Amino acid sequence: MTTDPHRAGRPRVLLATYAEMPDSHEDERALPAALGELGIDSRWAVWDSSPDSFDSADLVVLRTTWDYTSRLKEFVEWCESVPALANPARVVRWNSDKRYLAELAEAGVSVTPTRVVDPGDRAPGDEEPELPEREFVVKPTVGAGSRGAARFLPEQREQALRQLRSLHDEGSSALVQPYQPVVDREGETALVFFGGVYSHGFVKGPLLDPADDTSGAVGLGKGPFATEPAPALRRVAEDVLDATGELLGVARSELLYARVDLVRGEDGAPMLLELELIEPRLNFLLADRAAPLRFASAVRAELARRAA
Repeated sequence: MTTDPHRAGRPRVLLATYAEMPDSHEDERALPAALGELGIDSRWAVWDSSPDSFDSADLVVLRTTWDYTSRLKEFVEWCESVPALANPARVVRWNSDKRYLAELAEAGVSVTPTRVVDPGDRAPGDEEPELPEREFVVKPTVGAGSRGAARFLPEQREQALRQLRSLHDEGSSALVQPYQPVVDREGETALVFFGGVYSHGFVKGPLLDPADDTSGAVGLGKGPFATEPAPALRRVAEDVLDATGELLGVARSELLYARVDLVRGEDGAPMLLELELIEPRLNFLLADRAAPLRFASAVRAELARRAA
């Protein structure tokens, strides 16, 4: 006679993905087995299907829900409907709009200089030349990867203004940030945390093509590459998580996963480029073999915390 493991008291976890990847990305395929080693039953589930299953799960973990930026309102409403979600819905709502960078800067975190330009605002340069007088980036406040983002030289102000207007016409606010040239040489360093504890790191090469097509810059390529981040980078990453916890009223350990993307400024000091708390790629395939087990342990700790 077989026994249903759920009735035997094993917790049930759903790993949320999206319809184009019902079995998730190859980078995440080790997670169900790692969770199983700790006595946790899990499976992949498309986030906008089978609502009853999400209601009955002991925990729903956002993973490869990579269509959320094009369906943000629907996605956030779904997150708020899930009784047990990691990361929590209020974290998702806050982190889905890159305005959080300004909040973290106000909290004392070292952040890449960022200006938000909303639809209806006077676009920089209409009356006063407020765009950076160095290479800069324009990108949407809601978006993933490099979609909708572009690099511009100071003399390309008209092209940048057209990019801003294009984003505004789509109903999107925009960020304007000075481009950090060290990215072309060193890339961005991503630090991954599970339950507030550092797990592993990797480097991403520059995602945006140079504004000057004749520059001949080679850079690092797209990457990613495994790395062991320097202590200074780890300190800033932990400062970011602590400041986030203060802003959102959550303990660092309540962030089941986090990816902190850092760059070095021209003075060599680390700065936050992005904080990924919704569905970041964690690059388990680049990490040591124990990384999925560290993730599973963090899930087990989250289950215990919620059951207490």
